[in-house]
Amino acid sequence: MYIVTGGAGFIGSNLVAVLEERALGPVTVIDRCENDHKTRNLAKRKARRVPPELMTDHLAELAGEIKGVFHLGALTSTTERDVAKLTAVNVHLSQDLWRWCAKHGVPFIYASSAATYGDGKAGFKDDDSRAGLAHLHPLNPYGESKHSFDLWVAEQVVENAPAPPRWAGVKFFNVYGPNEFHKGSQASLVPQVHAKAAQGAAYPLFRSHNPAYADGGQMRDFIFVEDCCDVMLWLHEHAPTNGIFNLGTGKARSFIDLAGAVYRALGRAPVIAWRDTPADIRDQYQYFTEARMDRLRGLGYTAPFTSLEDGVAKTVKILSQPDPYR
Repeated sequence: MYIVTGGAGFIGSNLVAVLEERALGPVTVIDRCENDHKTRNLAKRKARRVPPELMTDHLAELAGEIKGVFHLGALTSTTERDVAKLTAVNVHLSQDLWRWCAKHGVPFIYASSAATYGDGKAGFKDDDSRAGLAHLHPLNPYGESKHSFDLWVAEQVVENAPAPPRWAGVKFFNVYGPNEFHKGSQASLVPQVHAKAAQGAAYPLFRSHNPAYADGGQMRDFIFVEDCCDVMLWLHEHAPTNGIFNLGTGKARSFIDLAGAVYRALGRAPVIAWRDTPADIRDQYQYFTEARMDRLRGLGYTAPFTSLEDGVAKTVKILSQPDPYR
């Protein structure tokens, strides 16, 4: 039995699909399907669904059967300003699950975020020591909440406090793939561009407000969600050591590359329009992110990452179906 918190969400529902498709064991999803999109993310799955308020009872009931907890549930909006709400969900709940896994000897894989790196001026090295984490300065409360839990984990390690027998934090960079509709404006650009490109319309990318980058030349480390699932399962089963690790491809690509890949996957020439970056996020906008992947590779993870073009083509194929959910 595997537990996937946030299992009706984007990365979570893809992980549930992989666990079922590979017959790795029964799955329980801890999540609330509060809209039709999240319900449809799980419509093809057999996983048991448990609302968050019943999580503690469910864990107690199945404690001896649980082989791993994948903690992907979080408040993920980068524009959320309610710090107390972010702390309750992204920090305190994560601490509770860590302690439970430590007590019951259950492996624990959790979602951190590249948002912990802030503007990137401190680099993207996944140094998970307390000193290595202390110099990072996230740009928004969401990033701060993820960073707070990473720091707490580092303190547990220094203090030799009880810990899960195997654990890993994963700093996701820009993940894309199917099952993102519930995220609305927070979804990756792939489904957003697809909605326009499928109609032959132009998609408006953000103009650059940084002279070092051309319009559309802002860069991100885009990673296909299936690769993220492969890495999480590898960390759960094979990683020789615990830690907090970057998860990107190690190669940044531009937004105009990504948008163009969507149009071309549909057999269309790219049609790009431009809009100003909204003033309320302009000061917090990252112009370049690129994961340093040497630590994960150094552990022995050797599988190649899906190219942007191939990952976008696979996603567009699903998005173009009558039932555009995995």
